[in-house]
Amino acid sequence: MTTDTLTVGEALVDMLEQAGVDTVFGIPGVHTIELYRGLAASSIRHITPRHEQGAGFMADGYARVSGRPGVCFVITGPGLTNTLTAMAQARADSIPILVISGVNATATLGQGRGHLHELPDQAALAATVALWSHSLTDPADLGDVLARAFSVMTSARPGPVHIEIPTDVMKLPAAAAGFVMPQPQPRHSDASDIDAAARLCANARKPAILIGGGAVRHAAAIRRFAEALDAPVISTTNARGVMAGHPLDVPASPSLGCVRTLLNQSDLVLALGTELGPTDCDMYEDGGFTLPANLIRVDVAGDQLARGVKAALAIQADLGAFIHDMLSGGPSWAQSQPAAGAKRARAAREQAKSELGESYLGHIDLLQEIWQALPDATLVGDSTQLVYAGNMYVEAPRPASWFNSATGFGTLGYAAPAAIGAALGDPGRSAVALLGDGGLQFTLAELGSARDCDADVAFLVWNNSGYMEIETSMTSAGITPIGVTPSAPNFSAVAAAYGLPSRRVQNRDELIAALKDLPRPCLVEYLDAATG
Repeated sequence: MTTDTLTVGEALVDMLEQAGVDTVFGIPGVHTIELYRGLAASSIRHITPRHEQGAGFMADGYARVSGRPGVCFVITGPGLTNTLTAMAQARADSIPILVISGVNATATLGQGRGHLHELPDQAALAATVALWSHSLTDPADLGDVLARAFSVMTSARPGPVHIEIPTDVMKLPAAAAGFVMPQPQPRHSDASDIDAAARLCANARKPAILIGGGAVRHAAAIRRFAEALDAPVISTTNARGVMAGHPLDVPASPSLGCVRTLLNQSDLVLALGTELGPTDCDMYEDGGFTLPANLIRVDVAGDQLARGVKAALAIQADLGAFIHDMLSGGPSWAQSQPAAGAKRARAAREQAKSELGESYLGHIDLLQEIWQALPDATLVGDSTQLVYAGNMYVEAPRPASWFNSATGFGTLGYAAPAAIGAALGDPGRSAVALLGDGGLQFTLAELGSARDCDADVAFLVWNNSGYMEIETSMTSAGITPIGVTPSAPNFSAVAAAYGLPSRRVQNRDELIAALKDLPRPCLVEYLDAATG
């Protein structure tokens, strides 16, 4: 079939196939059915969540583990507004998701006459969280618009992109012009910046590296760079696992005093692919996070370098390209007899554990036991006790095996759908969703989505009968707790209603056994003894 015999909706799906898209998350509606005309005949798998927010979170989890943008189809108006929370989470964590929505027919736009799903300016609303939001009105522009969307999502700092297509335009014949997938080239540093960075590295005797989510796709390069510099590598939440098992690994939060001491006792710090955000570096909001004056920041986004901590040397570059340039030709700055870095890293790991309380250490041990039992698992978290502990310290087994919504934008309801997306994005690995009893109820119906697609997911519900973290904060502030004890359903009964096996457990051994034994998808409810 030639392109000029296709409708815009069919041509869009054809172009998504050309771009390598294999999965779309969405809920069809009268304003997107023309997209589904093409989808049914394609090789793209369609996953139906129970809510459009779930579609966005699934696309997020899919993107994190696969390294490819997650794609959503959502309807006009409420479909898009329901997805905005997921788009905001993706924006905060620099995750590429493409949201394609319908919009009312061209002749009705901006009239305010009460058409179905009408918004005053839908594209402008999406633009508040999207890197780019575009309304496609000319079929001839389809290929260029889609190419730009992929370019925006992948060529600089990633994030969500939105394209809306009026319902009447979806039906029009597509123009003959095709689609060419953009092939952005990594941005390299200026030679003068590389020379300056090399001089700083050569003069350093106690360097350290701090990495963020931008490092996830460059794990091997960062290991080589850290070894050459003999520098401990401290990872923020989204970078855990980049240095997995390496003697230079410090998988601990910069919010901890011992990690801050390590950084401030260093004579050079390189901040690589991290925005140095407060929820990573100042979780307790004590204002104690500082960095030495001798700081190199490397980020693909120039505007990010202008925010927050000022660096002695700020370099806008693709992180992989920067490390390649630094290591090329056998770097003269490399340490000839590395030894001190591993010793400093080991001391920081030990001090971090001693700084954490007994409760957090117990949670961290449980997380490590889960990985011992399920070494290939991806742990996807909501805001709950296990996740808070792991964000302070956890030794993840590989990049993108630990991520959650408890930092940055900090939405609840993330883990269940994001874990489904993660399992679909990397079919060879299972996913474990770490959930509180309150947080799961934000997206409880996604248990049915997991059953529909037989996702390899275990939903681990940490049931402490309410929002314990908020209750503790209210008590500490001298406020009588109110609104923090929402009743929970019988989770096992809900799971059974959706056809999921489940087990209620009360100790660690039972929990691990359930995760190992139950067929997927499944639900495991842990009754926190602290709540009686």
